[in-house]
Amino acid sequence: MVAPILEVDSLCKSFGGVHALRDLSFELHAGEILGLIGPNGSGKSTTVNVLAGLHSATSGHIRLGGRSLGKLTEYQRVAAGLARTFQTASTFGAFTVREQVTLGATVTLKSNPIRSVFSFGGADPEGAAVAERVGEILKLTALDAVADREVSTISAAQQRFLMIATALASEPKVLLLDEPAAGLVVSERAVLADLIRAVRSSGVAVLVIEHHMGLIMEVCDRIVVLNFGSKIAEGSPEEIRNNQTVIDAYLGEAA
Repeated sequence: MVAPILEVDSLCKSFGGVHALRDLSFELHAGEILGLIGPNGSGKSTTVNVLAGLHSATSGHIRLGGRSLGKLTEYQRVAAGLARTFQTASTFGAFTVREQVTLGATVTLKSNPIRSVFSFGGADPEGAAVAERVGEILKLTALDAVADREVSTISAAQQRFLMIATALASEPKVLLLDEPAAGLVVSERAVLADLIRAVRSSGVAVLVIEHHMGLIMEVCDRIVVLNFGSKIAEGSPEEIRNNQTVIDAYLGEAA
């Protein structure tokens, strides 16, 4: 079996006397979409924040491509290949869409990032390569038509796609999507589903935290279910849909 790109082993996180994560373990392979679901307060966002380095783990291990991430900062984890989006739009309103996506690529540059990205002081070969990659990402995320508009002028849905585009510009091995469908209408969720599949097809592993069960069941290869900080189930969408423990804890009889 091919080794997983992301390994989460016995992960625990406590805030004072509150145990937000308890002995959480799962794996994610390249080119796979894994859903992470559960009731509010189940530990989903804590999981992403610990993986991304916003919070340090109380105990346990996180490995990316076999490399421990335990001592790496958020920026270093992005440089190592672990990128994320946020529940609320995290954008720079005065930048153009193209500039914000380009900024996401700075972590991959060997030369002066600002000069390479924004071409201060003349043409730069590395900057030219970034510009080409950014153009491809803008097309992939359906943002090419608004590429030169200021971020503050595009729609809320486009800002959500912009966060994904910015994360992709860092050339991640693993992409963490935190509630990517929040606020999207049906047609926009369909575009999002196609985008997530396209990211998977490129070989990037995707971890999706989402309350919208239609999207989760549609795009995910496997699903991990949390409740009170512990994993209560893991399996295919069909297995999760019919798991009585999950139905009782989260999905309800309508499932």
